Amino acid sequence: MVLSKRYDPQASEPRWERFWQERGIFHFDRDSAAPVYSIDTPPPTVSGHLHLGHVYSYSHTDFMARFFRMNGYNVFYPMGFDDNGLPTERLVEKWEGIRVADVGREAFIARCLAVSERAEVDYRALWTRLGLSIDWRYSYRTIDADARRASQASFLDLYRQGLVYRQEAPAIWCPECQTSIAQAELNDLERESTFHTLVFALEDGGALEIATTRPELLPACVAVFVHPEDARFAALVGQRARVPLFDHWVPILTDPGADPAKGTGAVMCCTFGDTTDVAWQRLHQLPLRIVIDRDGRLMALAGEFAGLPVAEARARIVDALKAAGLHRGARTIAQTVRVHERCDTPVEYILVGQWFARVLDFKAELLAAGEQVQWHPSHMETRFREWVEGLAWDWCLSRQRTFGVPFPVWTCDACGATILAEEDELPVDPTTHPPSHPCACGGAAFTPETDVMDTWATSSLSPQIVGQRLRDPALYAKVFPFSLRPQAHEIIRTWAFYTIAKSWHHFRAVPWQNAGISGWGLMPALGDAAANATENGSGPRSKTHSKISKSKGGGPLAPQEILETFGADAVRYWTASTGFGRDSVIDMQKIEMGAKLVTKLWNVARFAERFLEGAPLPEALPALSPADRWILASVQRLVRRATAAFLDYDYATAKHETDAFFWRDFTDNYLEMAKLRLYAGDAGARFTLGVVLLALLKLFAPFFPHITEELYQALFAASDGAESIHRAAWPQPDMRFEDDGALALGETLVEIATAARRHKSERGLSLGAELAALTITAEAPLAEGLRAAEDDLRSITRAQEVVVESGTAFSVSIREEREEGNAG
Repeated sequence: MVLSKRYDPQASEPRWERFWQERGIFHFDRDSAAPVYSIDTPPPTVSGHLHLGHVYSYSHTDFMARFFRMNGYNVFYPMGFDDNGLPTERLVEKWEGIRVADVGREAFIARCLAVSERAEVDYRALWTRLGLSIDWRYSYRTIDADARRASQASFLDLYRQGLVYRQEAPAIWCPECQTSIAQAELNDLERESTFHTLVFALEDGGALEIATTRPELLPACVAVFVHPEDARFAALVGQRARVPLFDHWVPILTDPGADPAKGTGAVMCCTFGDTTDVAWQRLHQLPLRIVIDRDGRLMALAGEFAGLPVAEARARIVDALKAAGLHRGARTIAQTVRVHERCDTPVEYILVGQWFARVLDFKAELLAAGEQVQWHPSHMETRFREWVEGLAWDWCLSRQRTFGVPFPVWTCDACGATILAEEDELPVDPTTHPPSHPCACGGAAFTPETDVMDTWATSSLSPQIVGQRLRDPALYAKVFPFSLRPQAHEIIRTWAFYTIAKSWHHFRAVPWQNAGISGWGLMPALGDAAANATENGSGPRSKTHSKISKSKGGGPLAPQEILETFGADAVRYWTASTGFGRDSVIDMQKIEMGAKLVTKLWNVARFAERFLEGAPLPEALPALSPADRWILASVQRLVRRATAAFLDYDYATAKHETDAFFWRDFTDNYLEMAKLRLYAGDAGARFTLGVVLLALLKLFAPFFPHITEELYQALFAASDGAESIHRAAWPQPDMRFEDDGALALGETLVEIATAARRHKSERGLSLGAELAALTITAEAPLAEGLRAAEDDLRSITRAQEVVVESGTAFSVSIREEREEGNAG
C-alpha cells in the first residue's frame, strides 16, 4: 500500500469504523480465559440531542477501554440508553407538543417509545463516528423488557428484605413535572427574595413579630418556634399566637433549630415549607394543615385565596396583610431555594403516599462500601462521603408519571393487603394485568399501583442489566464486579450512590472496582473565539463559562459538524487533553492542534514508508548510531511513563508525554539526525525508524484510533501480525535499549542542534542552509561519544564538517561560508 499525498479523515475514518464493526474487533469473547476489563458505561439520558459535553466525557472511557484491550484484557464495553421516566416524558412533551391528558396513557407511552427509539439512532451514529470501541451486541434500554424485569425483581427483593416501605408522608414535589422527586434531584438556586415582617396576636393581648419569605403558607401554620436560650421570648413559651388573616391559634414552642439571628428570631412552622418544617412536625407531633396541592395552587384552607398559584397567592396575601395593618415592613434578601434539577422549578413539600427505600439506616455500610472503590481522581470520594453523611431522607422511589417501570404491586380492595407479582410474571404492568392469585383473605378485587419508579431505581441496576444477571448468569459472573464505572461528577449523589446502595442491599458487594469521574464540557465565553481553557485545558470555571446541557439546546457547536469538519481524531485530541475530574472549555485551538498532529503523523509515515520495506526485524539488531541509541532509550522511557499513567487512570498525562515525544524528540530531532543515513540505506537508521514509529502508533492508538489504524495497516500489520492495531500488543520496554548514557548523550546532541538552529535563525538563514563547519569542545568521555555521532550531527545541522575537540569547558562554535550577497 502506498500512502496518498494527503490524509482525508472524512473518507478514512468512516471506512475504519465499518472495518471494526464488520470484523468484530471490539467484541467481548465470553469464552476467553484472558482477564476481563468490564465497563459499566453510563447510558445517556434520552432527553434531547447529544452535545460536545458528551463527546468530551464519553471519549475518556474509550481511552481506557482501548488501552486495556491492547494490554491483553478481554474488554466488555457495552452501551445503554436511559429512556424511561420523566426526562423522556418531558422530551415528548417538548418535541411532540402533547401531554398524557391529550392522548391517553397508552398512546402517550407509545409516543415516548417512538421518540426514544428515534433519538437512540442518532446517539449510536454519533458514538460510532467518534470512534468509541463499543461492543454493540451488548446494548440495552432502561425501558426494555430485561431492564423492567431487573428493576421489578429488585423491588420485590427489597420488599421481602423489609428495605422498602409505603407511607403517606411529606414528599418533595415538583409542581411543573407533577411528580415527587428524591433529595438527590434537588439543586440550590440563588435568587433575591423578600422578608415580610408580620404581626401575630398573643393571648395576653400583646403581639409577636415574625419575618417570613412565604406569607402564602400562613394558612398552613401549626406552631411558632423560638430558640430555648433566647431570653427575648422566654415569657412567651407555652402561650399561643393567632395567625394573621386566618385567625387560628398555634402554640409557641422551643427548638434549637430556631435561629435567633434570622429575621426576628421567632419562626413559624408550616406544613410544609421546607425540610425543617417536616422535621419539626414529626418531632413535636404537630397537626397537619395542607394548603398547597399537586398543581402548586392553594387549597380550601386558604379561604378566599384558594385556587391561586403560589406566587399570585403570596402577592394577594401580602396586600391583604397590609390592608389589615398586620404587615410591618419588607426587605430584600439573598435566598437559596431548592429547585428540581430538571426544570429549575422551586419545589414544594406535600403529603403523598409514596414508596421509599431505606438508606438512612445504612449510612455506615454505604460509607464503607464507597471506601472500597478506587475513585479517579481520589478527591471525588469526598463528594460521595459528604453526600451520604448529609442524607436526611430515605430514597423516594415513586413518581407520579406515566412512562416508566411500574411497581409490580396491587392492593386488595377487601383488606388493604399488598399483593406482589410473582417472579415469573415479570415484567408486569399492574394497570393492565391483575395478580395471578387471590388475596389471602379471599378477596379478588384489586387496585393497581399507578405510580412508576424513579428512573434511578432502574439505572442503579445497570451492572445487572447489561451483565444480564437474570438471563445469562454465566456472563454476569465474568463481568461483575465491573472494572470501571465512568460517570459525571454531578451524579455521584444519584447514579453512583444509588448503584452502590442497590448493590449493597442485594449482594453485600460493591458494583465496581474503579470510578472514573469526568468533568463537564463547558461553553466558551462570549467573544472567546479560541475557546481556550486554562492550563492543561481546564481550570477555574469563569462566570461566563457554563455547562453544556441538552435541556438548554446543547450549545452552538453541533458535534456532528465538528467531527465532519476536523475529523474524530482531532476532536479526541481536545478531549484527551484534560484528565478525569476536570472541566474543560470547548477548545477549537486544541482541536486544530489535533488536526495538525494527524497531518504531521501522516507526513512522517509517508517519509518513512520508503525506508521500512525490507528493514531489519527487531530481533536482528544492526549497528546503531548514538542518535539511534538515544531515541530507542527515550522510547523505552516513554513507554514506561505512558503505561504507568494509564494504569493510574491518568490518560491525559499519557497523551501529553507521547505528544511531546513525537514532536520534540522524534520529528524535530531524531528524524533530522537520521535522514542522511536513511537515504544512504543505513540498516541501523531503518531499524530504529521502524521500531520507534510502530511504538508511537500504538501509544497514540487509544487517542487517535483512525489515523493509527490506517498507518498500522499500511506499514506494520504484515510484520506485527495483528488484525488491527487495536488488537495489537501494547509496547513493552525492551531491556536491550535501556541506556542512561545514550539518553544523556542524546540530550547533548539536541543541545548542539538547537544551537545551530538558533544561529541560523538569528542570521535569517533557512534551517536547511548548509554550514561550513561545526566545532564542539567537550570533556574526553563526552567528546568520544560526540565523535561517534558526527554523521548524526552533520545530518541535523547541515554542517559540511564536524570537529570534536577535547577540553574542559563544553562549547559549540559555528562557521558558515559567506556567499555573494549574503550578509550573514
